[in-house]
Amino acid sequence: MLPFASLDRTGDPLTLPVGAVLLRRACAGDAVYHVDRGRVALGVLGREGLTHQTGLVEGPLWLDAGDAVLGLAPVVDAVADTPIQVRRVPLAQFKASLEALPAPALTVLRDVARAHRQQAELAVSRLAKDAEARCAEWLLRHAEPAHDPAAARAVLLRQRKRTIAAQLGIAPETFSRVLRQLRERHLISGSGRVLNLLDPTGLRVLAGA
Repeated sequence: MLPFASLDRTGDPLTLPVGAVLLRRACAGDAVYHVDRGRVALGVLGREGLTHQTGLVEGPLWLDAGDAVLGLAPVVDAVADTPIQVRRVPLAQFKASLEALPAPALTVLRDVARAHRQQAELAVSRLAKDAEARCAEWLLRHAEPAHDPAAARAVLLRQRKRTIAAQLGIAPETFSRVLRQLRERHLISGSGRVLNLLDPTGLRVLAGA
């Protein structure tokens, strides 16, 4: 039996493309993934990819070791955000190496895994707030005086849309889709770095303020 510390070096590396699904919520797998290289997005999958994003992780790291330690199914979906290189360790082999650890070390490992899972569950529960509501709230919070006389206020996008989407806990595609829907409803205008808030009252209603 291989020692636990060497498990990430077992198995042949597998290269996966952007969009490859590694984990599915509530679906227990038969292996644990070690990401050697590349970035993985965590969140909630919809028909068109991640509709909500809870985080980004980058290798080298164990992707789902905590769930395997606890014997539970993943809390979030995991999708390759870049081309990635992973190693697939059979779950039985992973668990056998865990049992070879000293009892105190295994207890600490389980405690850490349990705390991490509680944080993940909390993050997913916060996604209950609609993506449109979160975007509207963000726009109102970052509003400045507008140069366009037709707009009451405006928002200057000082960060990339991908970064803003990550702050809101949604996928970049979802953020772009919500902005398009807000334009179609004449709540905002503009498609560049400046978004004009045409109807702040409507945005406040949407945000639940």
